[in-house]
Amino acid sequence: MLAQLLTRTYPRLMRILPVFTALVLFAFSGTGFAQAKKTSVTTFTYKQVGDLEIKLDAHRLADKEMRPLAVWIHGGALINGGRSGIGPGRQLVQAGYVVVSIDYRLAPETKLPAIISDVEDAFKWIRKNGREKFQADTSKIAVLGGSAGGHLTFSTGFRVKPPPTVLVAYWGYGDLIGPWLSQPSSHKRHQSRTLTPTEMKAVEAGPAVANSRDRKGNGGAYYQTCRKLGIWPEKVSGFAETDAKKFSPYMAAKNASPKSPPTLMIHGTKDTDVPHEQSVIMARQFKKHGVAHRLISIKGGEHGLRGGKPESIRAAHAAMLPFVLKHMK
Repeated sequence: MLAQLLTRTYPRLMRILPVFTALVLFAFSGTGFAQAKKTSVTTFTYKQVGDLEIKLDAHRLADKEMRPLAVWIHGGALINGGRSGIGPGRQLVQAGYVVVSIDYRLAPETKLPAIISDVEDAFKWIRKNGREKFQADTSKIAVLGGSAGGHLTFSTGFRVKPPPTVLVAYWGYGDLIGPWLSQPSSHKRHQSRTLTPTEMKAVEAGPAVANSRDRKGNGGAYYQTCRKLGIWPEKVSGFAETDAKKFSPYMAAKNASPKSPPTLMIHGTKDTDVPHEQSVIMARQFKKHGVAHRLISIKGGEHGLRGGKPESIRAAHAAMLPFVLKHMK
């Protein structure tokens, strides 16, 4: 009788188990319906440039246990955003990780080489101070980031020494000079406001900021103008768009190697801000070099996966935790 019962129920169990697993992981992500564990956030200054303090936040469970470490890098086209949120990193905090969210100086007041330098310096500070300051095991580091934070996440794989242990890039990009950035965009999302040349220069001449809320000018409109006119690469980097050699040291698509960390990528197929092809390019590079990787494509998903099927989005987010845990062992 038991054998008959198992025969009847096993196929049904196998059909619902993936859904059940995704729901459990979603529940413990901090955005679901389960009771979240109590957490704490502590702020530190990891670098000072002139009068500007560049800070990071350490998110963790409210205890003093030594815990594994992840770093969250915010997006915003390298022009906007700040460290205040940790996005999918909430899953990792609830799973027992310390998640450090970093600020970095923003364009156009600061150019790409200095932005990358800030990210590199953040990792140096974290490795030196993380164990003492917020009880994190700094011997291995997972890195996560979305959009421009995804670009910076890819970049840590070849710019940070020693490299992180595992990467998760959400709708990120490895190319900085392709037509999608260097040619005028006709997408509606890039047309809502255009700054005048005088307004553009006013933003560029402002003091350095490491969080766009501290900027007096309109960073959102500045980005839209850059994309509408196809001038983002030169405005963010300070390089002429035609000077590919200067961009190359900052482009993950040019720097993948057999030493690249295992990488999970999640991207919507209808993304009009960062084309899905950007993650496809990175997946090809990782495959070429024999790097463990996975690309989860959300059919119909816009930037941030909006418009994709909810169950596909939930499953994609649920895939992050086991991927990280596997490679952080």
